[in-house]
Amino acid sequence: MSVHNLVFNVTDFLQENGEKFTTVSDKIWAKPELHFKEKYAVSVMEEALLAEGFAVEKNVANLETAIMGSFGSASTVIAFLGEYDALPFLSQAGGKAEFCPIEEGGNGHGCGHNLLGSGALAAAVAAKEYVEKTNAPFTIRFYGCPAEENGSGKAHMAKHGVFDDVDIAITWHPMSNNTTMNMTTLANYATTFKFTGKSAHASAAPHLGRSALDAVELMNVGVNYLREHIIQDARIHYAVLHSGGTSPNVVQPYAEVSYLIRAPKKQQVVDIYKRVQKIAQGAALMTETTFEESFEGAASDLIPNRTLAKVMQQQFDEAPALQFSEEDFAFAEKIYQSLDKESKASAYMNMLPGEKELLGDKRLNELVLPLSPEMILYGSTDVADVSWITPTVQCTTACWALGTPYHTWQVVAVGNTPIGHKGMLYAADIMARTAITCMENPTIIEEAKQELRTRLKGEKYVSLIPEK
Repeated sequence: MSVHNLVFNVTDFLQENGEKFTTVSDKIWAKPELHFKEKYAVSVMEEALLAEGFAVEKNVANLETAIMGSFGSASTVIAFLGEYDALPFLSQAGGKAEFCPIEEGGNGHGCGHNLLGSGALAAAVAAKEYVEKTNAPFTIRFYGCPAEENGSGKAHMAKHGVFDDVDIAITWHPMSNNTTMNMTTLANYATTFKFTGKSAHASAAPHLGRSALDAVELMNVGVNYLREHIIQDARIHYAVLHSGGTSPNVVQPYAEVSYLIRAPKKQQVVDIYKRVQKIAQGAALMTETTFEESFEGAASDLIPNRTLAKVMQQQFDEAPALQFSEEDFAFAEKIYQSLDKESKASAYMNMLPGEKELLGDKRLNELVLPLSPEMILYGSTDVADVSWITPTVQCTTACWALGTPYHTWQVVAVGNTPIGHKGMLYAADIMARTAITCMENPTIIEEAKQELRTRLKGEKYVSLIPEK
């Protein structure tokens, strides 16, 4: 039997104190803030950390909405990573199974980061309680990290060295299943191209104008042709942010287009980005305009850690199972029915043999999935930058109805309900147990570090964030 089962029961602690953490989550859910603007969220986190006896450092890495709570002074540091940024245009009333924005065009926690940050906080507090009760020689840290969705807050923090003395890092993400993430992700680079031309009357003096909108359109055409000539696993996304005006009778003097480039490796992203830059230069030459760039964010590719993943998966096997109520299942059914046909089908497309039969007609997954073979997730996360510096592990727990896509009002709708709360506290239990198991068996930490060194093969962490 583990020491923590004798002197400290994580599950009991989280059940007894769960309301504190769900309150934190609900406060952040109710006031959704976009990247690098999470002032209210970080104030809620600060208040909670101070109440739990953590020493608090604000403005971490010169980011106004980054925070670190620390307990202990031992040299071995276990970190929990939290997030709390929201997304635009996803305002939605909680507990409603139909689209019902609280504020038309407002923000919403469409990726569940209110749960993510609060669950990581709960796990950090539970790990701190264990250290207090056992005098274990470890320091527990909670990192409140801004701008995961846009801006890559952890990448900025990593570049500033705030994770350099961390021995292992633990985090999670709300989802619709329960398992340990054993995957890598795509590196990315986001930048905005701002073209400037010359205004003119589009009919009386078109020869005097130089259209920035033409430059944006020509750039988009050029990048579209580039897509055929990049590696298959790469992605290039774009959005026109500013078209220059609303009158067709004016040669548009200014326009903006934002690009997000992804690829499995950082160097591949850099190589593709340089080609996109050349296309921007060509578009400017063709239209006799000029452009400047505005860096938006970047993230590395994620380095998985099988050593820690196996430890975390063991906690799923040992912790009390996630349990939903009949009311939870009934609401999840309504959410499921609100999805389109394709999303409903995707809920069952990649299930393991027998999983669908075990679930029956339930739209919430209480099952624990086995640790999967290592795979690639065709998304990006700034957790990846941390994973280059210290062994990092993540889990997912069921906080959403089956089939729920990321970044939708349906995610927001369950974000302050018992479904989200139960999944969040379950994740906190798994994360805290993972940390405590590593504290009771310090050789795991050394094995995880050795695995990271082996995977990197001597390659050092280099941030994709450009120097100012």
